[in-house]
Amino acid sequence: MDKKIIFSFALASLFLACNNSKNNYDASGSFETEETIISSEASGTIKQFDIQEGQSISAGQQIGYVDSTQLFLKKKQLEAQINSLLSKKPNISVQLATLQEQLKTAEKEQMRFSNLLKSGAATTKQVDDITAQVEILKKQIDAQKSTLSISSEGINKDAMPLQVQIEQLNDQLQKCKLINSVNGTVLTKYAEVNEITSPGKPLYKIADLSNLILRAYITGNQLPLVKLNQKVKLMTDDGSGKFNETEGIITWVNDKAEFTPKTIQTKDERSNMVYAIKILVKNTGQLKIGMYAEVKF
Repeated sequence: MDKKIIFSFALASLFLACNNSKNNYDASGSFETEETIISSEASGTIKQFDIQEGQSISAGQQIGYVDSTQLFLKKKQLEAQINSLLSKKPNISVQLATLQEQLKTAEKEQMRFSNLLKSGAATTKQVDDITAQVEILKKQIDAQKSTLSISSEGINKDAMPLQVQIEQLNDQLQKCKLINSVNGTVLTKYAEVNEITSPGKPLYKIADLSNLILRAYITGNQLPLVKLNQKVKLMTDDGSGKFNETEGIITWVNDKAEFTPKTIQTKDERSNMVYAIKILVKNTGQLKIGMYAEVKF
């Protein structure tokens, strides 16, 4: 019995030794990416929402819209109020036309009496009277022009708050259009057509899968072996017992140690202090979020 136990222990030790010899990688981790949750900026019923999970969409692409009927009608009402208000503005040139004609006539008379005075056919009083009349007409024109300008400017100022409200409505109307803001693939869809949405309510989650990030962990002894922008080799399972090899670049090294994550298999390994690193990898479509990979420096 004792011999069987000893033989079993030796066989197990040999098996572990063989397994350890296969672990010829320096670190391991799983792929992740920067995910963006796109939320609604408007309130109302979703009338169109043309995306599906797994679909690739580009930045600036319109994927739907939220009902904006009430906002549009309110904008029309404000535009009508502005037009009504501006129609009350005085036509300064028309209202001054009569005085302008009187001034022209008076100035001609002033010129005529001045010439008659030189030839002795008119008196100085006649010239002074017509000159005074010209000056009075000029002052009347200036006063009338000032009054009309003040009235017109006041109406313009009354219209400004309404114009600002229209600009606010234009902004809200623009936000009713569901415009995708980043290039990527739709990971999760949170809303459907005919549902009511509101500002801040998530609509979908998107991520750029053309580049993935492998978050791996290294020990303090390995820390001097890595540096930023260093190229490393990544190995992922190809499904047939072999590995696909990919090149990545180290883009981040944590400057603080942390306990090994619980994804590490043994309790002893999880109690060790390690440093997290991020490796940027170009994805040709084979790599998936959550997939594990091994790293060689």
